[in-house]
Amino acid sequence: MNTGDKIRINREIRASELRVIGAEGENLGVRSFADAFKAAQAAGLDLIEISPSAVPPVAKIADYGKFEYERSKKEKAARAKAKVSETKEVQIKVGTGENDMRLKAKKAAEWLAEGHRVRAELFLKGRYKGMDEKFLKTRLEKFLLLIPYAYKIAEPITKSPKGFAAIIERDMAAVKKQGQESKPHDENK
Repeated sequence: MNTGDKIRINREIRASELRVIGAEGENLGVRSFADAFKAAQAAGLDLIEISPSAVPPVAKIADYGKFEYERSKKEKAARAKAKVSETKEVQIKVGTGENDMRLKAKKAAEWLAEGHRVRAELFLKGRYKGMDEKFLKTRLEKFLLLIPYAYKIAEPITKSPKGFAAIIERDMAAVKKQGQESKPHDENK
């Protein structure tokens, strides 16, 4: 369907041959524009080009007002279902305590569950910038392991302007697998 472009109806249709769909959804086959237009007029309806890029283009015999209403309803429903995903950011430091790291990991898990990506960053300032890179990466990896949600690494740990960062996103395959494994245990309770 051509979204954004104006839908051509009746005499605006330029194709000489059309694959025509009847008012009840039945396939009327390939017809000349004149035959299709006459059939639409005989039914007291419009000839609407619904797939102009097909060969031959597809046109439907329908009431244009109803057709537009249904189309706008479908588009609105699709926009409502489309979830906006953001990249949330969680920041830890070399000296961040174990309990604070657990709290931040829990928050990151909530964001992952909502479908967002999470950028985990080990913030370095002052003398910490001169520390061993291997130690710093291990510190960030330790934080990532605390996150109680199935995730996959979208962008591995790399040096960033503020320190080291990694981007993670939820791993739907692992989430589904966990869901299936937990169901039999629930029944035993």
